[in-house]
Amino acid sequence: MKVAIVHDYIKEYGGAERVLEALCEIFPDAPIYTAFYKNNSIAYEHFKDKKIIPSWAQHFPFFPKLASPLRFLTPLIWGSFNFKDYDLVISSASWYITKGFKKKGNKFIEICYCHTPPRWLYGYNTSVNFQKHRLVKLYALIVGHFLRLYDFKKAQKVDYFIANSKEVKKRIKKFYRRDSTVIYPPVSLPKVNAPSLKRDYYFIVSRIVGAKGLDLAVDAAVKEGFKLKIAGSSAGYYFEHDKLVEKAEGKVEFLGQVTDEELAKLYKGAKAFLALSRDEDFGITPVEAMLSGTPVIAFNGGGYRETVINGKTGILFNDYSAEGLTEAIKEFDKLNIKDVDCIAQGEKFSKERFKREIKDFVEKYA
Repeated sequence: MKVAIVHDYIKEYGGAERVLEALCEIFPDAPIYTAFYKNNSIAYEHFKDKKIIPSWAQHFPFFPKLASPLRFLTPLIWGSFNFKDYDLVISSASWYITKGFKKKGNKFIEICYCHTPPRWLYGYNTSVNFQKHRLVKLYALIVGHFLRLYDFKKAQKVDYFIANSKEVKKRIKKFYRRDSTVIYPPVSLPKVNAPSLKRDYYFIVSRIVGAKGLDLAVDAAVKEGFKLKIAGSSAGYYFEHDKLVEKAEGKVEFLGQVTDEELAKLYKGAKAFLALSRDEDFGITPVEAMLSGTPVIAFNGGGYRETVINGKTGILFNDYSAEGLTEAIKEFDKLNIKDVDCIAQGEKFSKERFKREIKDFVEKYA
């Protein structure tokens, strides 16, 4: 069976790219079709040994920086690919409407692994809130209307949907009127030795973008004086990094991009991990934390409710504010959460489990 894998673009490395890596391990001979890739990016380093086939957008040096404002070109990008030589096309789809590829009589099966229907099309918080500007809001209304129609049309051409969580399964049903099967993303971390850990800081792993609750955490840390470390770099068109650092008043440690080995040590050394997106699609980082034996303090919304066991592997809180987070931390301090319970919960989302379930799904339907 000839297989092709399609991914939004290869520029930033996050949860979707970890899924892409696992798919490449399942189908090692499958090329990766993508809108574009950025040569010097961390994401590209992970996939540079694979056969990557970009669209025509790759030939424009400016495109990676302008992909967001030029999103109206999405139909032309995916319409330029021809998958006639393949039996199976698996797409890893998020905000770039990566699905519903033209067949023109071809007989390939299309499976869409959906991280979420594009958040910006359906009213969810996004990493950059450009729509606060009038002209951009008008532009988004016009472009969004036509791309929402396009997104729905393309969703009807997908043979089978896989959702990365029950939360996303509900969104697929609501916006596309399609059924889907839930297969949780793969979670894995390198083994590290960290014998003497103080566990005296709270930890966040996130790209420094909006809609991740970083302001919330910084406000609480400055006000209450607890130690907070944030790993991750700025991404996309988010210009608030300097303001966030200024707001932190030197009381929050911004670590920038770290290696997987450093990340594993940071997870292990944390008192608790903070997961603060308001409506997270799934959320791989809290599971990574639990896999390290570290409990999670998470907002009670989105995919967090499917991974964090309230009172056993962490705490879920409802008041989305710095004060709400502070109260959750005080409540957390009263709990006696065991490392073994966190690890057992994290292991439920292993990469081996993901690969087995994907293989079983492909065998059954393709």
